Amino acid sequence: MTLITTSDALAAFCARQDGADFVTVDTEFMRDKTYWPKLCLVQVAGPHEHAAIDSMAPGIDLGPLLDLVTVSPVLKVFHAARQDIEIFVRLAGRVPKPLFDTQVAAMVCGFGDSVAYDTLVAKLADARIDKSSRYTDWQHRPLTQRQIDYALSDVIYLRRVYAKLQRRLERSGRTHWLEDELGTLADPDTYRTDPESAWQRIKIRGGNPRFLAVLRELSAWREREAQRRDIPRNRILRDDSLLDLAAHPPGSLDELARARGVGRGVAEGRLGNDILAAVARALASDPKTWPSLPPRPDIPQGLGPLTDLLRVLLKTKCEVHDVAQRLVASADDLELIAADDNADVPALKGWRREVFGEDAIKLKHGRLSLGADGSQIKLIRIDPDPATHTLRAEIAAGG
Repeated sequence: MTLITTSDALAAFCARQDGADFVTVDTEFMRDKTYWPKLCLVQVAGPHEHAAIDSMAPGIDLGPLLDLVTVSPVLKVFHAARQDIEIFVRLAGRVPKPLFDTQVAAMVCGFGDSVAYDTLVAKLADARIDKSSRYTDWQHRPLTQRQIDYALSDVIYLRRVYAKLQRRLERSGRTHWLEDELGTLADPDTYRTDPESAWQRIKIRGGNPRFLAVLRELSAWREREAQRRDIPRNRILRDDSLLDLAAHPPGSLDELARARGVGRGVAEGRLGNDILAAVARALASDPKTWPSLPPRPDIPQGLGPLTDLLRVLLKTKCEVHDVAQRLVASADDLELIAADDNADVPALKGWRREVFGEDAIKLKHGRLSLGADGSQIKLIRIDPDPATHTLRAEIAAGG
């Protein structure tokens, strides 16, 4: 079985997978012209069979599929799951559970940051993915056999990738590391699109509360308009236009027409009046309700060299422990640790503290130093000797 186009066939297929230990899941969707992702195809592979489900087939009832993915206790295995999960949350109102993301698992197992699926297939399944249909139009019907085969490869090989990653996690005792990372993916709040908080997704370097109030109101209006018309938000106004309007709030159509990316045509149309109304609402609101950016941590001057040392330590420790650096600490985390032993960052908590955080604090306070032995970085542990009141050094190969 390769392509399912009827409700009966789908129900029978899902029933056969319901008792499996796990199923692998992937989706093909289009989003270049819409706000909401348009689901075109769903691929599912159980232990003994696989199928591509044509979600656009006339009259097909996706209920059994949604139950399998979001209700059944069968483990659902994805690769880079976030956008796939968003689709199922929109269709079913529920997050797929329980779930496993092979991209996250691969980072825990030392395959680097955001490792691609075809890379894992080559390394763990000893196979190659034909990428020729990668940018195909999944809405066009009928689908070709080549398209179907390409889509199915995303779940067929995923079974072997999952099995090998799972064994690695069990051998290394890192299953709980993965559980921590999957928490965000399993949280329904991750997929909620609240127009009132849309402004927080825009890159802002700074701004006073008045600027932020206008930006918040304009962003909320744009988000609601994009959702209502089901078009990408940037098709309405781009981010740089919103920032310009927030910095220089227009009070008339002439002023609006001079704003970046707006122009006379937009200003004199329906959108122009909506934009001016949003600006007016923001300026008329109570200043006590205006938002503000969270205070930036006070990073003292002169911490650059220490931050660089922490970066070398991070790279060394992650190579030794075979885990992706991005999972352990970010560049901002390193700055905060350099400034504060008790910085509220993940790197100083849980398993990350064991892998990196403890040694980062020791490096700061001279109880650990870094040296080189040819091309290898060595950690030199320096501990006080209470008997002699001197320092003892122990050289370790990064561990």
